[in-house]
Amino acid sequence: MIEPERLAFSNIKPQVPENGAVKLDDITVSFEKTAHGCAVYLTAQKTPVSFVRLRFCVPFPTGTRFLGDAWERSYGDLSWQGMNASRIMPWYCLSHHEGQTAGYGVCVRPNAFVSVQTDSYGVTFIADVRNGSHGVLLGGRTLKVCEIVSEVYADCSAFEAAKQFCRIMCTDPILPNEPIYGGNNWYYAYGMSSHEEIVNDAAYISALCENAEGVRPYMVVDDGWQFAHDVTTCNGGPWHKGNEKFPHMKALADDIKAQGCRAGIWLRPLNTTDESLPAHWRLAHRHEVLDPSVPEVLDYIKETFARIAGWGFTLIKHDFSTFDLFGRWGKEMDYRVTEDDFTFADRSKTSAEIVVGFYKAVLEGASGAYILGCNCIGHLGAGLMHAQRIGDDTSGLYWERTRQMGVNTLAFRLPQHRAFFDIDADCAGLTAKVDFAKNRQWLNLVAKSGTPLFVSVKPGTLSEEEYRVTAEALCQNSVQTDTCEPLDWFDTVTPAHWRINREEVTFDWYTDDGKENFGYHVE
Repeated sequence: MIEPERLAFSNIKPQVPENGAVKLDDITVSFEKTAHGCAVYLTAQKTPVSFVRLRFCVPFPTGTRFLGDAWERSYGDLSWQGMNASRIMPWYCLSHHEGQTAGYGVCVRPNAFVSVQTDSYGVTFIADVRNGSHGVLLGGRTLKVCEIVSEVYADCSAFEAAKQFCRIMCTDPILPNEPIYGGNNWYYAYGMSSHEEIVNDAAYISALCENAEGVRPYMVVDDGWQFAHDVTTCNGGPWHKGNEKFPHMKALADDIKAQGCRAGIWLRPLNTTDESLPAHWRLAHRHEVLDPSVPEVLDYIKETFARIAGWGFTLIKHDFSTFDLFGRWGKEMDYRVTEDDFTFADRSKTSAEIVVGFYKAVLEGASGAYILGCNCIGHLGAGLMHAQRIGDDTSGLYWERTRQMGVNTLAFRLPQHRAFFDIDADCAGLTAKVDFAKNRQWLNLVAKSGTPLFVSVKPGTLSEEEYRVTAEALCQNSVQTDTCEPLDWFDTVTPAHWRINREEVTFDWYTDDGKENFGYHVE
């Protein structure tokens, strides 16, 4: 681990000497001033480098609160907290004290997995530049590790400061030209579906959106269509055709569109059951996972996404790549994103570089279709994905999971919306196993959040009142011009008090009543 000399903050801005550099044997870490901080560069001839640790001196007064992000999706665990020097905050953190908010982070698409830690005397950035679990072999190449940025906000709320800071970290998002919303069959079908059932789903979603003022909804075909489908697991490809229940994928996309919906689809692109693919395309320690550091694999990925777009699917949701590559969910990672003993085939690149290369191949191959990432690394995907599933799965079985995962991720990652990408806090699973009075609140919040709303609902299962409420929510979300802000996010991991447009709204996420209170209006 390289630990350069301390760099002092002045007004939370790093003071970096011109042409400053720290050297150790054949390793050099150098710095370049930027508008909001500094760029960090790493050069090494032969020595494998695993981590770069940078410390900035900035004292925090007693009572300061901190908010961090997540490596990929969040898991109901985002929150403002007091000082905890052991807390790992991926990508960036915000501090707040007596009306002043400061942000510390790295610009999107860095060439390292960067986490932040804070203590009473400073901010520490740890950049994981490994290749898998071993040091990267740069061979004399100069790597731009990351660009550290910081800013102070004294004249706005912490939420507004978070939004502004996200726009500093990402200046080049790619955003959909029209709202993404509609139906996804996962939370009632859970992988058990067919061509005919999807077409019926599309007809039902289209009818629910009959009065939508915006663009037509999507009907997303989730796991279960693939040739190698196994009902016991979310398994992988090949993705060249559907199974016996989905015999004609182009015809399916056409039939979805004939019902008045746009066609979307899910896949797990790095996981394969295809034994004909060459051994050197695969991770050595995990035979079923393709190695995106191999150029031929990236060509294969491009061909896969081009094929699916060619079938007529204009929203492609790709899933599981972070778990497939690193063997851990985001909640299991600390400052090291993996502990598996492995390297990629190309040892000269960092894991972060390899992941970004994979995302670029997906976008290029998709031929203009919208990309929705799930179990993807948002900070590496910003600018390469149109939308991102920002939290772990909600549920069509248990309300508590929707409350835990959905409400938390919407509240605490909402500042990333339209700054990094469109954020997707996941579906409302409208099934008989979940009290509709509670799901109704989730529908209303997401519908009026300005972010994508997807519903999972089996045709014909909604009562007349439930149908009306669901239709209103989808139609509201078809334009996505609303604004939304959690008001009690300092006090809870599940905010109940929100400002939606100019109205303050209180939700009851816990009791059996499940009734919203729309009685507070703020001019």
